[in-house]
Amino acid sequence: MAGGGGGAWKVAYADFVTAMMALFMVLWISAQDKRILIATSQYFQNPFNSPMDNTSGVLPFNSDKTTQSQGEDQGEAQNNNKQIEMSFLNSVAAEFYRLLHLDRDMADQPIDIQVTSDGLRVTLFDRARQPLFVDQTAEFTEWGRFVMQGLAWLIDRHRFGVTIDGHTRAGMPLIRDDYGGWELSSDRANAARRSLVFYAVDTAQIERVTGYADTRPMPSTPPEAESNQRITLSLTLTGRSRPSAATAAAPPKS
Repeated sequence: MAGGGGGAWKVAYADFVTAMMALFMVLWISAQDKRILIATSQYFQNPFNSPMDNTSGVLPFNSDKTTQSQGEDQGEAQNNNKQIEMSFLNSVAAEFYRLLHLDRDMADQPIDIQVTSDGLRVTLFDRARQPLFVDQTAEFTEWGRFVMQGLAWLIDRHRFGVTIDGHTRAGMPLIRDDYGGWELSSDRANAARRSLVFYAVDTAQIERVTGYADTRPMPSTPPEAESNQRITLSLTLTGRSRPSAATAAAPPKS
């Protein structure tokens, strides 16, 4: 039949184009850096179990940019979480002041609350004008019981972890020779622990109870100052007390 020859030339042409593409790929890969050459070699040795990480096919993604982007996202998430925690802790502090009917900005107030990196530091002062304890004892006054009851409610509600430290001032007169600042500060810290547990705080939430006598006066305060007679409670956020965005945004209950 005239005009024959069939389709054999098409097969030959297809083989030629394939060979040219393969040559182009080899030349292109050969021009890459050593890391890509090694990765490509390893891939073709075992294409179904490639040892390459962070890759798509043979050639790797820009892992530096991916890592940087992930780090920025994680940093932003951590900052957001910290802001949520700070907002939550400030609202809890304001809530406690309201419970005790106190003005947060009042001078020489009977309590002080500071927001820390991991919770709240609550200082309860034992001052003559509004004593927390009966004079030189570990027995709470009526005001002291009211404070502990409100504090216990707050700790139980938000599931804080608790450490309690007792302190006395230097030069405090002793009731008897064998009972001094160490005994009194320890007994008062333990009295605070018993009071919290009595008002429904789980014993598992209390992590430590310590008496320091007059060894740790408040900063910039003379050791014999009345303000050094105090109980300090550190309330730390736990897995159960860490707030979500919704909890932090919600207004505190009255």
